[in-house]
Amino acid sequence: MIERTIQPEIESKFGKKKAIIVVGPRQVGKTTLLENILKNKQHLFLNCDDPTVRALLTNANIQQLRSLIGNNNIVFIDEAQRIQNIGITLKLITDTFKSVQLIASGSSALELSNNLKEPLTGRKWEYELWPISWKEFEKSVDYLKAEQQLELRIVYGMYPDVINHAGEEAQVLQELTSSYLYKDLLSYGGIRKPEILEKLLHALALQLGNEVSYNELSALIGVDKKTIAAYIDLLQKAYVIFRLGSFSRNLRNEIKTNQKIYFVDTGIRNAVIGNFAPFDLRQDKGALWENFLIAERRKKIMYGQTQTRSYFWRTVQQQEIDYVEEDNGAITGYEIKWALNAKLKAYNTFKDAYKAGINLINRQNFRDFV
Repeated sequence: MIERTIQPEIESKFGKKKAIIVVGPRQVGKTTLLENILKNKQHLFLNCDDPTVRALLTNANIQQLRSLIGNNNIVFIDEAQRIQNIGITLKLITDTFKSVQLIASGSSALELSNNLKEPLTGRKWEYELWPISWKEFEKSVDYLKAEQQLELRIVYGMYPDVINHAGEEAQVLQELTSSYLYKDLLSYGGIRKPEILEKLLHALALQLGNEVSYNELSALIGVDKKTIAAYIDLLQKAYVIFRLGSFSRNLRNEIKTNQKIYFVDTGIRNAVIGNFAPFDLRQDKGALWENFLIAERRKKIMYGQTQTRSYFWRTVQQQEIDYVEEDNGAITGYEIKWALNAKLKAYNTFKDAYKAGINLINRQNFRDFV
């Protein structure tokens, strides 16, 4: 098992009289992580994929919960989003059974967080788990093996099952996208036309690294702009994509409202367009490398629980910085290049306006970034 960065943080919250909630994409190892934490601890495991468990937990009252929990001091509810009004049930357990450490996992913020937000306010520690990070991967396989697999990981991504099935990566990703990618969206998102969702994902995958225009997507796919916006919002909540807004504070000629959209995992992106060509033969090297690094940086920020905000920067004159961070008022720009001989542009307009530093990130120095 690959050791997860977030494990010690979760373990430190045991016994603090709040529920521990772990959410994230399907198949990233949430159950495996929590089972590893609990392997030497007596606990009650409730898998909500089991219809009997669902029946017991749906609208359960305090007496029913008392009978179910028994003498267990740790209760782990897996796939919690399958239970209607799960937030109320978790609140009842947390408020009534003070000696019980409650743990719940769910694959979709789309459903789970909506149900948890109000009932568990002030009663939970919530964590997001993502596909394996580069730091976790390198620690698991060692520096040399990780370096040898860098191009492979950019193409096939960082899902645990993909990493663990060398030589079968394409098949695993195709199964993952066909079986799981749309599951939460179709179940909980109220999407009636999955073919529109598929067209939108395909269009976003082909525009990787470019600014996204809802008007252009609307014309391309044949639905109105509001539908495009709603579907993109759902895709983000379901952990398929994430967005970067444009950074703007001072300059009149800055692009202020545009956004870029990246995939949470580059392997999923390549599965969407059906292209697993070797990295050195690809036309989209730059965009893939940019997506890979920004996704990895995002994992680092989330696991580090910092308040860092992420953007890109561009002016109407087409000056552009791939990635910008604001951390406690300090602003830093990053240019992402695959080629080792790439040079960093001056960007004096940005530097002077924001008293900002700009760093060049390439395949030789990327480890500090991620």
